[in-house]
Amino acid sequence: MNESNEKIRETVRKGYTEIAKGKSCGCCGSPSPVKVASGIGYSNDDLDTLPEGANMGLSCGNPTAIANLKVGQVVLDLGSGGGFDVFIAAKKVGSNGKVIGVDMTPEMIGKARASIPRFTENTGFSNVEFRLGEIEHLPVADASVDVVISNCVINLSPDKQQVWQEIARVLKQGGRACISDLAMKKPLPDKVLKSAAAIVSCVAGAVPIDQTINMAKQAGLSGIQIDEKAYNIDVMADCNDTLYREVKQCLPQGTKLGDYIVSVDITAFRK
Repeated sequence: MNESNEKIRETVRKGYTEIAKGKSCGCCGSPSPVKVASGIGYSNDDLDTLPEGANMGLSCGNPTAIANLKVGQVVLDLGSGGGFDVFIAAKKVGSNGKVIGVDMTPEMIGKARASIPRFTENTGFSNVEFRLGEIEHLPVADASVDVVISNCVINLSPDKQQVWQEIARVLKQGGRACISDLAMKKPLPDKVLKSAAAIVSCVAGAVPIDQTINMAKQAGLSGIQIDEKAYNIDVMADCNDTLYREVKQCLPQGTKLGDYIVSVDITAFRK
């Protein structure tokens, strides 16, 4: 990995360590994490049995919904954070299924693992696991996963093509990737791209939709579908989090984040 990529990775790790410690909180100001999650399609049933603290307001979509998960499936969540989508997916796949969360931030892994007993108490399921690792080098066996999900994380990677290669590697034949992420509508101003807050808040790493499609194809995935979300990115930007406030201060006068970035759902299949 080159020096620039490593700097990006360390900026992201540091930022999400702060979030895990409660010193920053994604979009945890106003609207609340519950309001944000409800606004992007999570149901009350999804949210009611979550362990306290799992919903950290870091979502830009609902990959567990587009995945249409089935009982007994093995699911992998890239950049699982506090375990939000892992715990939701675990309810859907049931006791015969399994959900693995991978995150590169030790503090996030610790936070998620600490929530497992409460999740088991709430649901009766013991079907989740959290592994420390990088999404460019997944600690997961070849062809072992039915569904890969990820929520506003791939944009954080400085090597997105490698992430898509890893997704294809771990998926079983016929398996699918169901990703919620941010995409670029038009180039961001240089001042935003250089902002550490923009990197950590998932903004600076967004790429055009066509580039994402090409990366998935190069990884060997097919049946690629992109759905631009009606959910407005400006709802996230209008929360009280310091990261988004800093990003907005870097935008040209009279513009808003939604002029540059859109939330998308991506579905792709392994042949």
